[in-house]
Amino acid sequence: MDEEITIIDTNTRNEKIKNFFINNRKIFFITISIILVLLIGYFSFSEINKKNQIKLANQFNSTIVNFNNDEKQKTTNKLVDIVNKQDATYSPLALYFLIDNKLINTADEINILFDVLINDVNLEREIKNLIIYKKALYNSNFIGENELIKILNPIINSESIWKSHALYLVAEYFFSKNEKQKAKEFFNQILIMQNANNDIKLEAQKRINRDISE
Repeated sequence: MDEEITIIDTNTRNEKIKNFFINNRKIFFITISIILVLLIGYFSFSEINKKNQIKLANQFNSTIVNFNNDEKQKTTNKLVDIVNKQDATYSPLALYFLIDNKLINTADEINILFDVLINDVNLEREIKNLIIYKKALYNSNFIGENELIKILNPIINSESIWKSHALYLVAEYFFSKNEKQKAKEFFNQILIMQNANNDIKLEAQKRINRDISE
């Protein structure tokens, strides 16, 4: 008797499961179709990105290898195009090459390209902080103190590994302006940092002892 009840219960359960799938087959079909489309789209997108990355790498390497002083504008245009591709690897490299080789002499144009990297490129946090620091370093010879600090504030107000570098840059900026008290304040901030770069901390201490000590 118990075996018969068990068989009946099993058959009833199987029938319910069968009816559930039959009644909801459209939903299952749509769901499976969506999943397949998403998977195909994901792998297609990854493949396209991979091909684009290889193409961009070839474009960058070819531009650098073939660089010569007779075709500066052509090289400049290609590198600016790479920056605007907003690639995490080759866009920063393209901008650094432009700056190092003085292919763009207008600060406004360079700063626009810096802002593309900082605001539009998907970068790791510390890589972005490094680019912010480089932007400040590039501008430090011809901007005022407020503008310099404004550029560096995202680093100064964080626990970034580049914070001591940013503080040192501001301190040296004030020292170059003979504003020694302001310079000392920023050097001292480096000295009390827990994770300050050791070389930067040493240079800050030397500067205070040698040039700012009362």
